[in-house]
Amino acid sequence: MPPMTFAEKALARAAGLPATVAGQIVDARPDIALSHDNTAAIARTFYSLGIKKVKHPERLAITLDHAVPAPTTQHAQNHAEVRQFVLEQGVQHAFEVGRGICHQVLSEEAIVLPGETILGADSHTTHFGWLGAFGAGVGRSEMAAIWATDELWLRVPETLKFQLVGDWPAGVTAKDLCLRIIGDLGADGGLYYSIEFAGPALMALSLESRMVIPNMMAEFGAKNSYLPPDQAVFDYLAPKARHPYTPLYPDAGATYAETYTYDVSQLEPLVALPHRVDKVVPVSQVRGTRVQQAFIGTCTNGRLEDLAAAAEVMKGRQVAAGTRLLIIPASSEVLKAAIQQGYIQTFLEAGATIGTPGCGPCMGNHMGVPAPGEVTISSANRNFQGRMGTRDAELYLASPAVVAASAVTGYITNPAELEK
Repeated sequence: MPPMTFAEKALARAAGLPATVAGQIVDARPDIALSHDNTAAIARTFYSLGIKKVKHPERLAITLDHAVPAPTTQHAQNHAEVRQFVLEQGVQHAFEVGRGICHQVLSEEAIVLPGETILGADSHTTHFGWLGAFGAGVGRSEMAAIWATDELWLRVPETLKFQLVGDWPAGVTAKDLCLRIIGDLGADGGLYYSIEFAGPALMALSLESRMVIPNMMAEFGAKNSYLPPDQAVFDYLAPKARHPYTPLYPDAGATYAETYTYDVSQLEPLVALPHRVDKVVPVSQVRGTRVQQAFIGTCTNGRLEDLAAAAEVMKGRQVAAGTRLLIIPASSEVLKAAIQQGYIQTFLEAGATIGTPGCGPCMGNHMGVPAPGEVTISSANRNFQGRMGTRDAELYLASPAVVAASAVTGYITNPAELEK
């Protein structure tokens, strides 16, 4: 049997085959099928097929997270339809308004495990690569087909490998690494590739920092992304895993389309400029750009570690006049921990606003939509025109500490400057 990449092994497992090769078409059976508020639309497609029951409801995971609490009657109606679907189908993994963003919640609940496959009706399902799972986004009609048949044909992707070496400089984060890679290779540089990460600099990261990397690879066009699970992952899962699992690792000698080495010691805090995620520059190049809104949250950077970094910047400081700071924790667990650690009090004392755990304004329809002409600096993953709901507004992407520092000064700022 020839040596295989992670994607070749994962899709062989999902298809019940001894092996696969890049370019092969397989019928994959996901361990978990993920959807969120869009479940209502998917259900309408599903029922239109003349099918009444999902084939494997125990494999469905559904969250209400994209517009929570419901901001309009239409959103409330969608939520009501999702709740009805959950009851009718006997869906066990269902999470209500306020529990948090799907990728964060499923990670906290250990619903997806190393070596498994999750297909989700959300592009950032690549997120689950942080624990060594194959996660890929699919369309709504594809999700309806998975509900009906328990399988979906997929093309086994070629693989790009990124070796991470060096020591992380102070103030540099996994977000900066991702922006650097996307800036170097373009927003389509990973289109339909499996992206494997490895190296000592990767394993030096906390689990929460690791989660940023496969999540951001959705902005690189990736089909999936993979980080090799280590003891830290196994320890995290030990009290949570619902059943035994078998991690998968790429073979020595596996075939890669390209291999890149990044020395993280050469990185610096970065910003993605409007309106492209690959339009990346050092913070210093846009220092002094006026911002009306700063947003910390999303499935990329809304975890406790992110709030801790922001709180460190905000402690004893105030949000600048004419600027507003919106904090939305990625989940209720993150919110509870942030309260216990005193971060929420720090934010409130600084003049920030705290939102319900969920996606918030990231998708552009809820809680924090900017006015025309305004500039937002955000810890999110996308900044294309209109992303946050207003076509004539500008959106910059950065790490949570840079966002917090910018809220303090009212201008895009490197947090290191606040210490001077």
